[in-house]
Amino acid sequence: MRTSRMGMGTRAITRMGAGIATAALGAFVAAPTWAQELLGQPTPGAIGLQQSASPLKHEVTFFHNYVLLPMCIGISVLVLALLLWIVVRYNKRSNPVAAKWSHNTTIEVIWTVVPILILFVIAFFSFRLLFAYENMPEPDVRVKITGNQWNWAYEYPDHKVPEYISNMLPEDKTTKQLFRLAADQPMVVPVGATVELLITASDVIHAVAVPAFGVKIDAIPGRTNHTWFKAEKTGTYYGQCSELCGVDHAFMPIQVNVVTQAEFEAWLASKGGSMPGTEEAAAAAAPAAVIDNAAASADAAAVPAPVLAPTAAAPAAPAAAPVAPAAQ
Repeated sequence: MRTSRMGMGTRAITRMGAGIATAALGAFVAAPTWAQELLGQPTPGAIGLQQSASPLKHEVTFFHNYVLLPMCIGISVLVLALLLWIVVRYNKRSNPVAAKWSHNTTIEVIWTVVPILILFVIAFFSFRLLFAYENMPEPDVRVKITGNQWNWAYEYPDHKVPEYISNMLPEDKTTKQLFRLAADQPMVVPVGATVELLITASDVIHAVAVPAFGVKIDAIPGRTNHTWFKAEKTGTYYGQCSELCGVDHAFMPIQVNVVTQAEFEAWLASKGGSMPGTEEAAAAAAPAAVIDNAAASADAAAVPAPVLAPTAAAPAAPAAAPVAPAAQ
């Protein structure tokens, strides 16, 4: 009877552990649906990662939600179930005579092999994601970002846009939700373009983080790091400095405006920049225009001047008077 009760207790604990694991996994996976998700910014009351807006962020979300999270929950629930089982099965009342054995080869093999297999699974997905971050396509736009105490400087070297400073908008110029997220001079990029970020700092270590794009990388003085993203939707996306950099660390927001190609070109023009290749095309077109004008001038010179018809007959010149013979 005692053995039967212990067997029923073990089965009950196992079922309870499985139920807790299923409920916990479902709660964490479904948590973002409890609140209406906002694109490019934190959602009040939400649990989980921000809504994905780039291919890399989709892979990050998959890795977190379907690889790491189930493993964390499964391991935690397994350890909890084992602890409860040991408390119930091997307490002094249920087991008054302590066992004398000290080793179990099967258990030792299991707790050595299983963690190795778990690490192999994590490494497979992790290395694949790291390779995706490093395997950047040919960039369409390059943005140099410099972290300062306490603002960001943006420059577009390929588009001839000089460096400009982006500061946090004051509280009375934005909404409560976007305070400490909105900036007065945002970064502007075209939708669907591969954007390379060249990141450094002028004073101390900062960090560029835009969660919707899966971007988070340090800005280190004297060194240029780089990463990339490709925005899938137009809109406004927010991030912040994510490295403690001084007293005003909390006042370094990052705002990225993702616009259409036409809007991006108009913004470039407003900043005194242009699309790469525009100046070369204009320079190549100038000699061709000169040649065309010269050819047109030569053709015009080759046309004979029109012959004008006389308007009236000119009177004939009077005949010369006869010369008198000289005197003999």
